[in-house]
Amino acid sequence: MCDPRSSIDWPAVITDAYAAEARPPLTEHLREEIRTALGEALAPQAGEETANVVQRANEALDAFEVRLRSVVGPRVDRIDEQAGAVAMKHRSEADHPLRAFGGQ
Repeated sequence: MCDPRSSIDWPAVITDAYAAEARPPLTEHLREEIRTALGEALAPQAGEETANVVQRANEALDAFEVRLRSVVGPRVDRIDEQAGAVAMKHRSEADHPLRAFGGQ
């Protein structure tokens, strides 16, 4: 992600990881919306730190959930560029707004 020469489709990797744990389950149309939003948010920036990429990915996921107001899912915790994978984590209700569909 930090290396624009990478052949890894990070928006697709993050979308798949997010959709695997999102509730309610996402339709293919919503998965494509997320992937498109992540593609725009993760456009390569020269010399960017991985932490900034994680933050931008999570901001795109936040915007998606706020817009829909009915979906909640995990956020990117870290990116493993060597493995081409992401680790996701669930948000804590203590330091984030309640879930869009009512919270707990």
